[in-house]
Amino acid sequence: MSNKSCPISLVSVDSNIARINAFYTGILVVIYFLTLQTPILYFLILDFSTRLFLKKEYSFLFILSSATKDILKFPSKKVDAAPKRLANYFGLLFSLLITAATLLELMTLMYILLGVLFLCILLEVIFNYCLGCEIYHIYKRIMN
Repeated sequence: MSNKSCPISLVSVDSNIARINAFYTGILVVIYFLTLQTPILYFLILDFSTRLFLKKEYSFLFILSSATKDILKFPSKKVDAAPKRLANYFGLLFSLLITAATLLELMTLMYILLGVLFLCILLEVIFNYCLGCEIYHIYKRIMN
């Protein structure tokens, strides 16, 4: 019998801020898709890196998402931080891969990666479904 498990930490984050953040990230992905302006990708790499390796409070999208939550008076909904952190790693990885594919002019690969990233963002924004848990579960099953 296999139990599904997510990475677990003792830290919690506000799920509503994470969803708003994903919404803004999705807007940037769509703008990139429409314009192919690589500075958008550089911004996403910087923002994901700031959240992961510095402090999330320094991230422009986190600041914007927190302000949006306050303005719209959304309640706080605390969830475990580990799956959201894992999702940020995937977001960073996809942003790096999309940037590399763009710079190498591998446009088909770039569009495929962009589509996968956008699908993950849509799942988070619309259904509050973090694909990080599923990927973690598959990883754990393969490693055992």
